Amino acid sequence: MSETAATSAPRPLRPETVVIALVCAIVLAAGWYVMSQRQQALRSSPAGLDGLQVWLTSKGVSAQNFAGGWLMDQTSIGLLVLPVYDTALDEERERPTTKEELLLQQDEYDLNFPTVADKALRVPTLVVLPKWRSGMRLTGLAHPILNVEQERLQATLRKVTGDRTAAPVLAETAFTDLSYRSSDGQDLRATIYAAQMFASDACTPIIGREDAMLLADCSLGVSDKGSGGRVLVLSDPDLLNNHGLRLGDNATIALDFIRSRAEDRNVVIDYSRSTWLRNPETDPVRERTWADLARFFGPPFLTLWLGAALTLALFLWRAALRYGPALPDLAAPGASKLLAVRARARLMRLSGQDGALVHDYAAARIAATAAALFGPAHARHYAGEGAFLNYTERRHPAEAPRLRGVLGRIRQLPARLPAAAAIQLIDELEQVLENIINDA
Repeated sequence: MSETAATSAPRPLRPETVVIALVCAIVLAAGWYVMSQRQQALRSSPAGLDGLQVWLTSKGVSAQNFAGGWLMDQTSIGLLVLPVYDTALDEERERPTTKEELLLQQDEYDLNFPTVADKALRVPTLVVLPKWRSGMRLTGLAHPILNVEQERLQATLRKVTGDRTAAPVLAETAFTDLSYRSSDGQDLRATIYAAQMFASDACTPIIGREDAMLLADCSLGVSDKGSGGRVLVLSDPDLLNNHGLRLGDNATIALDFIRSRAEDRNVVIDYSRSTWLRNPETDPVRERTWADLARFFGPPFLTLWLGAALTLALFLWRAALRYGPALPDLAAPGASKLLAVRARARLMRLSGQDGALVHDYAAARIAATAAALFGPAHARHYAGEGAFLNYTERRHPAEAPRLRGVLGRIRQLPARLPAAAAIQLIDELEQVLENIINDA
């Protein structure tokens, strides 16, 4: 019977399996944490656009940051702000190996132009071209030495606009002021440090001149997603990023321009590297949605779920409080005998058999004292009451009468006994046995 039970019991997990599973879980969690922290560090850095989202929201414009993960209804998006932190679209960036290479790194992550073109064809898009290397984000210092290479910027600009003659134009002064007329006719000034502008025949300037545009409405370059669309291009991100919003009237200009383009719809600052847009008119509609499942958690099912949750919580609480985890000594040798003794003692206490309980306790204490005096090999011979009394009369004559008297009174106890009387006899027995052990 025991062999059958042993073979049918489930095999315990090997320690190696548990360790491997824990390591894999830790690695996955660490990878996700590192990626999320790096994305968050970029967005909150001077080169990021978290400040723009906070500024727009504070002024009543619906704006959100988006890093991917779920589909978005493109009909609800008024303007997609797409910051480009890649000066070599469609090419894999080189990983820095030293601190100097990290500071001079020109690309924060890889981005594909077909993805940019696909988003621009789906929704109105503002492409923000790169300007700063990683050193600006890491040190917080905006110095012209940390500007991206003009050749790489030119290649990116030409790929976005499709104009092979487009070229960046750098300002000759430290700060450049560019005029902008707001939607309510107010004249504002955009202030840019080490301004990075561009010239292109495929663009119409919004801020700047034709030979030095800061913000323009341009044609969209050709890609495998198609062409013929239009895209807004901002050559210098300092108009919108955390570093530049505090300069001049940049914050006011950003608010006025984005609000007029969004037309009371959502503004999405898109950091994702793939397309998460969905057109509800052309994309297939799922037969089942999350709303179908949510119906089972609303009234009247909500009451049933709450009742089940409360019942489960009560069940777990009572189980943990009354039983708790398995004790480690329950699997040791002799555990079954110990459990039987405890169970018998508990039954005696519940049934009021205190007299019988004291009698059993006295016998157990004499056996335990014999084991302490003579060791396991000879304890069985002296464990009985008579043999232990004979030993006490020979070796401890002063304690023998007292021990015999206590044991005699215990044998004469009735089945039901007041707790005070039982405790008094147990205390007297313990004193005698303690004297015998100490005199040995």
